[in-house]
Amino acid sequence: MHAITIERPGGPEALRWTEVPDPAPAAGEVLIEVAAAGVNRADALQRQGNYPSPKDAPPYLGLEVSGRVRAVGEGVHGWHAGQEVCALLGGGGYAQLVAVAAGQVLPVPKGVDLVDAAGLPEVAATVFSNVVDLARLKPGETLLVHGGGSGIGTFAVQLGKALGAEVVATARAAKRERLLGLGADRVIDYKAADFAKEVRADVVLDIMGGSYLKQNVDVLKTGGRLVVIGMQGGRRGELDLGQLLAKRALVAGTTLRARPAAEKAAIVRGVREEIWPLLDEGMIRPVIDRRFPIAEAAEAHRVLESNEHFGKLLLTVG
Repeated sequence: MHAITIERPGGPEALRWTEVPDPAPAAGEVLIEVAAAGVNRADALQRQGNYPSPKDAPPYLGLEVSGRVRAVGEGVHGWHAGQEVCALLGGGGYAQLVAVAAGQVLPVPKGVDLVDAAGLPEVAATVFSNVVDLARLKPGETLLVHGGGSGIGTFAVQLGKALGAEVVATARAAKRERLLGLGADRVIDYKAADFAKEVRADVVLDIMGGSYLKQNVDVLKTGGRLVVIGMQGGRRGELDLGQLLAKRALVAGTTLRARPAAEKAAIVRGVREEIWPLLDEGMIRPVIDRRFPIAEAAEAHRVLESNEHFGKLLLTVG
């Protein structure tokens, strides 16, 4: 088969469409013939040499795919050749074939195009595990989503509304109308306004990290929950513990990729039970900015790093 490999750590030009050995499904795994792969920030970090694949994952980029089951390993039940599926991966999605633990495979939701489904597993698992499972967002609460125009952001906005929350997003002004169209109640242009003076939130989903830490704690209501899932604004920030204690607030940081397979399977199970019905009913939909042939992965990475896209970028295979 062919896969996108990294000639050397660096910029998008380091990506190459290369012939590599075919994977085979081990016991408990499903082999997927890839139709499309989602493009994520973690892929760019890996390309730069800063985020290697876990030891049990292929070395290639790609944390989510859609496609058709080619074969199943020993002990796999519920999946069979020919089924249209999507899957959460530890790596290896930028390829023609990928083997993945059966517990990380999902059916393609009703009414969702097979290619577009590649943009769902990573964002759905990330948002569910943080906003629903960890932060316990409740109807009537306020959810603040940073990076509202990203793949995670566009999914979080829709899920927050589906759960009955008031949703506020930060984003560039050019993305405001589209976020309102997805259900956001308010959109704050982070370049023109200090969001900490504009909103009070019960739950904050943050991709920035250090540079937003103080403002995020300022934003929290009493009993609020801040979940940090990215460090685009740096690894370090100043935390006023007195303020945190006075608000009886929670600050948590999580990642998804390096979790043990059993934890990932539990998250995927929760996604299927609680989130997939919302997709089946059309209450949430994948938001796709554009598709690129997989051989043009370098261009997809350039667009990703420009921050000018809205929603997900996909690589199509075949």
